[in-house]
Amino acid sequence: MGKKINIKNLPTGYQSLITNGRHGIVGDEPKTSAGTDLGFSPEDLILSSLAMCKVATVRYIARKNKWEIGEVDGEFELNVKRGDGGKLTSNVTAKIKIEGDLTAEQKTELLKQADACYVHRMIEGEWNIENAVELTEEAEKVLVQ
Repeated sequence: MGKKINIKNLPTGYQSLITNGRHGIVGDEPKTSAGTDLGFSPEDLILSSLAMCKVATVRYIARKNKWEIGEVDGEFELNVKRGDGGKLTSNVTAKIKIEGDLTAEQKTELLKQADACYVHRMIEGEWNIENAVELTEEAEKVLVQ
């Protein structure tokens, strides 16, 4: 079974309550886009997914290899440019700091594995995004529960 997200958009700004059925977060747009800036923007959420996957992969590989590491911190930046015909090109820079008593080869391997994380591969893979359809009352009852 695939992942499922339910979202309820509120009338204030573009605030949205986002849930996977177990956890919830608030999404919004920045004030420059007529939002209230009380939550992550859609771009923030995409970049956060990639960042979390990369740093979690570093820790996973280190544990798997029994390498002692400390903090794993990252700084990620997304820049999107509009090209001909409105096509968007996205560029992400990823910087990861790994604390611990590691050799240069081990750090190189951890960074290589971060770049092979699931979300990175998913974003680079093929996507089929179906056109939106109306959410019926029956489906909405499931959303509220």
